[in-house]
Amino acid sequence: MYAATEKEPLSSEHIHLYLKSIDISNEIDNEIMDEISIKTKRGLIRGRTNNQKKYLVNIKNHDINFGIGPAGTGKTYLAVACAVAAMEQDIARRLVLVRPAVEAGEKLGFLPGDLVQKVDPYLRPLYDALYEMLGFEKVSKLIERNVIEVAPLAFMRGRTLNEAFIILDEAQNTTIEQMKMFLTRIGFNSTAIITGDITQIDLPSGRISGLKHVIDILKDEKQISFTFFKSKDVVRHALVARILNAYEKYDSITKKEDS
Repeated sequence: MYAATEKEPLSSEHIHLYLKSIDISNEIDNEIMDEISIKTKRGLIRGRTNNQKKYLVNIKNHDINFGIGPAGTGKTYLAVACAVAAMEQDIARRLVLVRPAVEAGEKLGFLPGDLVQKVDPYLRPLYDALYEMLGFEKVSKLIERNVIEVAPLAFMRGRTLNEAFIILDEAQNTTIEQMKMFLTRIGFNSTAIITGDITQIDLPSGRISGLKHVIDILKDEKQISFTFFKSKDVVRHALVARILNAYEKYDSITKKEDS
């Protein structure tokens, strides 16, 4: 941290991120000894926690990758960073951002525009990451040229995506049928990242989450990776991790009382 002050002011945010980089559990995973860094317009992006580093290694070495865990763990941000790097290195010819059109406590029907425009606000986290890494003008041009494509999950049926980097965000809100449909869209020389938080499912009651279901089905398949994030991987405000821990503690107590 002292050395870093030669290049930039040391804020409370920087201190928090540096502390997250320290593996206080002393668990050393040989797979991630060679740290992966992603070069973008913003600078070098690295995994801060053990799970984030493992996530980046998995994305580099697998065709289909699942990042599962709470908000703020970097699963979507790092996925976008990997996609940007793949495009800039000509590994992928286009980036496809996908999201299920499921209401999160709000009704899509009351939002203006067609289905793409209705889903567009829900993709803001992906857009924000892209703007930060590539700049607003470049992202706008790539969207105009269809190099970056934004698509509701329903629009993926019948397609095959070759030489593409595909990110399915909020995957906890897919049904079993939708998840199967999405995974079978993957073509040659493509990489897919599926992110979601199985504790934040907005599907109607009685519907099983495709993300929860797929874990048991594909967990032993080669070329498919699963990275599970926990509250200790949160790289937002320190209170976020404490809030998540409090909810987890409350849920465990409630389950014990119910049983």
